[in-house]
Amino acid sequence: MPTVFSRPEVLAILAKVGDDPEALVIRLLYGTGMRLTECLRLRVKDVDFDHGQILIRNSKGKKDRITMLPRSLILPLQQHIARTKLAHDRELLDGYGEVELPDALARKYPNAQREWGWQYVFPAAHRSRDPRSGAVRRHHLSEDRIQRRMKQAKQEASITKHGSCHTLRHSFATHLLEDGYDIRTVQELLGHKDVKTTRIYTHVLNRGG
Repeated sequence: MPTVFSRPEVLAILAKVGDDPEALVIRLLYGTGMRLTECLRLRVKDVDFDHGQILIRNSKGKKDRITMLPRSLILPLQQHIARTKLAHDRELLDGYGEVELPDALARKYPNAQREWGWQYVFPAAHRSRDPRSGAVRRHHLSEDRIQRRMKQAKQEASITKHGSCHTLRHSFATHLLEDGYDIRTVQELLGHKDVKTTRIYTHVLNRGG
């Protein structure tokens, strides 16, 4: 059985995460049901503010899927992306601004590495050198930083229940089912190949499918 935070526990954690890019990642994990790696690998072009949705590319199982973008996170995310755009523009002026692309895309679109739409939504604070190619690029935030922030927030919220960033994904699914969402819809939002995987959350609620 997966560990699931109650709604009051989620609110207590989110109240302690702070107000910076790392905190925004954690809020998105609960609000979208994304895995941590999926959130950190988001590209600017995959966030659709007009339709309130996020396109997750090449997720587990090598498939794309769409999940919801909570209305409460639209403005904070827009403001974050606007600041990221200014930083990217400065990098271009300094002769940098490249981001890593999948090999096939990099070969097909050699100039796309500098384009704004392909940049990470959550870039790392500093540039780094790719050990394979030697190129100086800006990677995305590290998973360890987000996990540490989550652990700290959970401790400050005095929550003793064992849990991590992935627990927010479990909580997202369970709370949707509590609110009456159809299990097939939750399956699509989570990207589960088999509905049996999603059905485990009905056991958390002690309800049938």
